[in-house]
Amino acid sequence: MTKRVEKTYQFENPEQEMGLVGPADAHLRLLEESLGTQLRVFGDRLTIDGDDERVIMTLAIVEKLTAIIKRGVKIGPADIISATSMAENGTLEYFGDMYTETLLHDAKGQAVRVKNFGQRQYVQAIAHQDITFGIGPAGTGKTYLAVAMAVAALKQGSVEKIIISRPAVEAGESLGFLPGDLKEKVDPYLRPIYDALYAILGKERTDRLLERETIEIAPLAYMRGRTLDNAFIILDEAQNTTPPQMKMFLTRLGFGSKMVVNGDLSQVDLPRSVTSGLRQAAQILAAVPHIQMIYFKNSEVVRHVAKVVAAYDQASENLK
Repeated sequence: MTKRVEKTYQFENPEQEMGLVGPADAHLRLLEESLGTQLRVFGDRLTIDGDDERVIMTLAIVEKLTAIIKRGVKIGPADIISATSMAENGTLEYFGDMYTETLLHDAKGQAVRVKNFGQRQYVQAIAHQDITFGIGPAGTGKTYLAVAMAVAALKQGSVEKIIISRPAVEAGESLGFLPGDLKEKVDPYLRPIYDALYAILGKERTDRLLERETIEIAPLAYMRGRTLDNAFIILDEAQNTTPPQMKMFLTRLGFGSKMVVNGDLSQVDLPRSVTSGLRQAAQILAAVPHIQMIYFKNSEVVRHVAKVVAAYDQASENLK
């Protein structure tokens, strides 16, 4: 049985308080919404009121957040969401560790870091395995982090080029009316890839690397018959591959290359009679050495779409 309690946290300085509270108390409101507690600031003290277990969890999150603020990290909504998700999953103890390593700095000079335990496992798998599968809902950062790791590898000289692909499968829309060849038709569907590259490298540098073919973005059909050596290869939206397409893609891996395969098995756009190549690969390759499967949870969604994903999942369960 829960009981209502109140606990107090004392800030060490005004900078720590301002960093945690956020603009117009936005961070406090997000914590309240996520945890079901009430937070109020009086001078240099923060009071937390609510059910005892939720208050204890909120206090633990506040302590973790203020610890990284003390280290000079400017937190935002994504950090709040990550901390609350990790607390709910029982992995809050690892929260501070995520801020000890910077993958790279983006086009604005901001540090790119992992945001939750799932992302941490994903990045470590990419660093140490030949092929990494990132499987989970939209908003978990799979594409962005894969691109960030690819750019970091290119900058370090461990690969000579980046190749990013996706299957040309329509998500309830028609490719046929669009002008141009297959690549030109599918380019609009590759927009998330371009957005990630622009955010990390900047548009001008991305465009230069695309012109030099140091970065190549192409439909999956363009991979057939190639052997990709010394490359960082990313397959996005892999749930829309057929089993033969997935096998074809995986066997493109050459010497000195690394491959990341991302997808969301809840968003398969293939005909009902066709098995997803990603689903089959996850079963066949689970125990193969140098290949690792990372499964993201709905609670690890780092964008403000977590509630949308949860609502649709709940509706799907109710319809079964």
